[in-house]
Amino acid sequence: MAKTSTTTQGLRAAIERSGYYPALVAEAVEAAIGGETIRSYLVHQETTFDANEVRRHVTVLVLTDNRFIVSHTDEQAADTTSPTPYATTSTESVKIGRISSVVVSRVVANPESYKPGTLPREVVLTIGWGAVSRIDLEPAACGDPNCEADHGYTGNSTADDLSLRVSEAGDGPETVRQALAFAQSLSEATADTTR
Repeated sequence: MAKTSTTTQGLRAAIERSGYYPALVAEAVEAAIGGETIRSYLVHQETTFDANEVRRHVTVLVLTDNRFIVSHTDEQAADTTSPTPYATTSTESVKIGRISSVVVSRVVANPESYKPGTLPREVVLTIGWGAVSRIDLEPAACGDPNCEADHGYTGNSTADDLSLRVSEAGDGPETVRQALAFAQSLSEATADTTR
């Protein structure tokens, strides 16, 4: 990662601000980026409760000129495979041309008085590139309530490789702004047919 780039410095600062094993996360992300220029990024830390444990997870999304990079880092308690707590970091690199969908869902309060530019209460960013698909099936039916015939099944197939939710209350307004900016940059990159 070029250390002189303002965007690169912003990404590093966002990783450090998350406070979640910043040296480990930064090293994994930097290795995935290589020498490419960063166009946009999003760092999102999530805390979950699993039975009697609190677990943290950080997702780092990076857009370069040619790739979309996803990094996930999770911490684990000591278990039968490791006598000490440990963290797992993974990165995935996707060519921009493989991204098939970028879905941005915005939740706004008091929509009747919404003014353009007002920050949404929460944003859900869903990105699909064909690595994971979900199929939801249900029995098909006809309009006759007395019909007992087998009409087979109906359903939907959804590309759902990554879904990330940020909220003003939980993550702060700056993270919501950053999520919207990242989504716009990614949408623009996927619209560029020269990739």
